[in-house]
Parts: sequence; structure tokens; C-alpha cells
Amino acid sequence: MAQYGFYFDSDKCTGCKTCQVACKETYGLPVDTLWRKVLNYQNGSWTLDEATGIYEPDNIFGYFISMACNHCAAPACVASCPVAAIEKNGDTGIVSIDAELCIGCGSCLSACPYDAPSLWEARGIYTKCDMCSALIAEGDKPLCVSGCLMRALDFGELEELKSLYGEGDVEIEPLPADSTGPSVVLAPHRRAQKTGEGTGQLVNLPEEF
Repeated sequence: MAQYGFYFDSDKCTGCKTCQVACKETYGLPVDTLWRKVLNYQNGSWTLDEATGIYEPDNIFGYFISMACNHCAAPACVASCPVAAIEKNGDTGIVSIDAELCIGCGSCLSACPYDAPSLWEARGIYTKCDMCSALIAEGDKPLCVSGCLMRALDFGELEELKSLYGEGDVEIEPLPADSTGPSVVLAPHRRAQKTGEGTGQLVNLPEEF
């Protein structure tokens, strides 16, 4: 079985969200539904210099992570779905939700460590990234990849991505510890903090998600 996956270079990402918008606009997703999210992780603070009365930056830095469904090797969403509406394709490794079977219970979202499933409230179902399967079938790349202005995203067979870019590291803040085998090669930002050891925080506004 070929396992398709994503590559993401956090050092190249400027947080422009073109990947997110390309997906959302093309598939006509409603306001509160996202299949790809751009996470904004920031660290540091401003400290008052008593001598000058001026606030100085104290170890301030930040980086972005563009994240969609990771089409995991052991997807927690598949195991959690009570009506078998989610399956992992045996030929491509792509994990998809059958809209006809989904009952909108939210078990997939509760189980997913990456919060990939998104509620489409008007339809009463959960939906998510399917790697633009229709485009892949035609030999094209997913919209998020082709739309990335900085070429921070790529797509292909996971082993080929690893041979091109290396193993990467998916355990960086604000991502969780790897428990599902995500099909993504993530090149961390040069100042990335390890999962569980970070001193920063996610600063996205609630309305961004």
C-alpha cells in the first residue's frame, strides 16, 4: 500500500493562510468549518527596564504550523466512529468520512489528537481534509500545496517525502505527542520547542478556528 502524506517546512511558512483559504473557498466550507488550520505559536514577553523605563523584548520568537488531517497510520478517528463512517483507503492511506453514514456524534473529533474533523453544522455531519482525492486521481497536488506561496508545503508518497526531506519531527509545540503515526514530514522551525517542553502558547484568536 502506498501511503500519501504531507510535507511542511515551518521555517518557510509566513502564516499567510493561503493554504487554508484555498481549501475553504474551493470547497465552499461555512464560516466555522476548516479542513486546514494555520497554528500561530508564540513565546517570550516584554520586560520593563527600570533604568530606562522602556519595555524590552525577552526571548521573543514565534512560528507557524499549517496542519490538516494527517491520515495517520493508526487513525484514532476510525477506531472511535460508532457507525463505521470513517475508513482508511487501502491503496493510498487516505482517511475519509462518508457523509451518508456520519451521524454527527463528534466521536472522531474527541478521539483525534490533532482536532482534524470539523463540524459542518448546517449538514449535521463532521467533515475533514481528504487530500483533495479527486485532484490526486487526476495527477494534481492538493490545493493547499499548489496554493502555498512560499512552497512550505509538499505532497507525495510518504517514503518519497522522507527520502527528499528527511524524517522531520512531528513532536514540536503546540502539537501533541505522536500516538497515531501521522503521515506528515514536518521540518521544524529553527527555534521550535519540543512537545511538552515549550514555554510559549498558541495565540490564534477563537474566531480563526
